[in-house]
Amino acid sequence: MPIFEYKCPACGRITEKLVKNASVKSPACDACGHKKTEKLISGFAPQVKHSPAPAQPACRDCSNAGCPHSGM
Repeated sequence: MPIFEYKCPACGRITEKLVKNASVKSPACDACGHKKTEKLISGFAPQVKHSPAPAQPACRDCSNAGCPHSGM
C-alpha cells in the first residue's frame, strides 16, 4: 500500500496517509478538520548500496611477518 502526502489548504499542515486505493478521495485534515486536503507529489528515497572498499595493495617494503601496514 502506498503512502501519500496531503496538505491542508486551510491550516497548511502536511500529513502522510497509508492509502489502500489511489483513487480514494482526499482525507479530511487531522489538525483542523477541513473537509478536503490536496494530494502532494512526493519524491522517493532510493537506497544506495556502496561497494566494498578496495583491498590494500601488498606491502613490498616489509616482510609479511610483523608488517605495520597489514593490520596483523
